[in-house]
Amino acid sequence: MSNISRRKLITTGLVATAGAAGIATAAHLTRRYGLIPPDNDGFFGPGETLTYAAQRILTRHSLAREFPRSMISEKPFGNEVAPPSEAFKRHQATGFSDWKVSVDGMVAHPASFSISDLKALPAHNQITEVVCEEGWSYVAEWIGTPLHNVLDAVGVLPQARYIVYFSIEPDWWESIDMADATHPQTFLTMGMNDGDLPVQFGGPLRLRLPRQLGYKSVKYITRITATDSMKRFGKGLGSASPETGYAWYAGI
Repeated sequence: MSNISRRKLITTGLVATAGAAGIATAAHLTRRYGLIPPDNDGFFGPGETLTYAAQRILTRHSLAREFPRSMISEKPFGNEVAPPSEAFKRHQATGFSDWKVSVDGMVAHPASFSISDLKALPAHNQITEVVCEEGWSYVAEWIGTPLHNVLDAVGVLPQARYIVYFSIEPDWWESIDMADATHPQTFLTMGMNDGDLPVQFGGPLRLRLPRQLGYKSVKYITRITATDSMKRFGKGLGSASPETGYAWYAGI
């Protein structure tokens, strides 16, 4: 990210309060510094751009709140998902022993990782909150390996700007920028509350992104792709979420 002086940041904040003209001016500044989300077009585009740019400037290295073990929710809520596909059922029948996640795109060494491979990487845990856009939330312990460990293993090329991740379930995919992809709390999660990650909560493999709303933490991950542009994916809006009315960037 380009360095932005404190004066420019203050200027951006001031013009954002000046109504439509201010929003347009602020949007111009964010374009100048490359802080443009993939869903920047359309009626809500300037607002999405300002939200993303402001959070990137102010919270790039911030941490989501972590909770003491005593605050883990007794009965976490696993929101409904579509009935599992036949492909998922076949994996489930074998205890996910043959589950793999492929990592490709703008990387030096494309590779695939089994659950065992991922568990062999440095493990971490975090007790963080899942916050749903529908208003519910819960706190759980998440156990896994930071995504950056996998990205380091395959050698993401310096021109990559986004990491795209796909579920085994059709049409369920998201993407994040490199700031979130390399953030220490962005996990490939294989465990929950001292056990394996239950299917209801995304097992065997979920991307956990505690600094954004829950829909960014996609379940049943099978593919990760590094890219310099989102135009080649879906409708070019960054993920499946803005294609159905949600924001690409869902920072909290």
